[in-house]
Amino acid sequence: MLSLLLGLTRLIIFVLFVSFFSIIFYLMSFFRSEENNSKRGLLLRDFLIRGLNIILGIRTIIYGEKPTIQGLIVANHRSYFDPIVIVNQIHAFPVGKKEVASWPMIGYICKISGVLFVDRKCPKSRQETAENIREVLAKGYSIINFPEGTTDVLPTTVDFNYGSFVMATKIKAAVIPIAIDYKEKTDAFVGDDTFIPHFLKCFGKWTTEIKITFFPPIYSEDATYLLNTSKKMIDEELIRYRKDWNNEN
Repeated sequence: MLSLLLGLTRLIIFVLFVSFFSIIFYLMSFFRSEENNSKRGLLLRDFLIRGLNIILGIRTIIYGEKPTIQGLIVANHRSYFDPIVIVNQIHAFPVGKKEVASWPMIGYICKISGVLFVDRKCPKSRQETAENIREVLAKGYSIINFPEGTTDVLPTTVDFNYGSFVMATKIKAAVIPIAIDYKEKTDAFVGDDTFIPHFLKCFGKWTTEIKITFFPPIYSEDATYLLNTSKKMIDEELIRYRKDWNNEN
């Protein structure tokens, strides 16, 4: 009962917090240029993410050195919360599936803060996204992509899609692998999970412990090498996380 009460309280605060500042931003956007709206949208995103990490009781344990150069970040995928955890640590723009753009509140925040939406089944959409990625990298920001293309709760990653790594070779960008995992396996958002029940279960705990590792950038003109090297590094780190957590019990 206490867990449900805490989860409901956080859900209400989450909705009010995001709604209030989104409405304020929306109203103010009528009096600013598109360029200013983009810059302020990024500031709003960072502010909301910092606030949400506090409100939801997120405890992040970080390994490795945060990247000091821009590049194509590739990470394993556990939950819709993964990009929020990563962006709370570094300035980057996630690539998301087009369906997220229609989500209440979250979709709006994503749109105004520079998330790149792609329809992976549409060649034209993929090409447009590739061009947008080049522009973002040229401005000094990184791109976050999840090459698994889906969330999972397996001990290691599922097969990576080649697309991210082929793109990295074409635009001559560094690949920056990131491993991320949650102490409680049930915090993963997989299968037939729906947002509200999962939110209540995940954030009904006092703290949600998340580990994240930043690996050094990888450079290569060989997409297969980039994929295999990134996957191996991430898989080994996920195994280490789980071993350390199991030893705590």
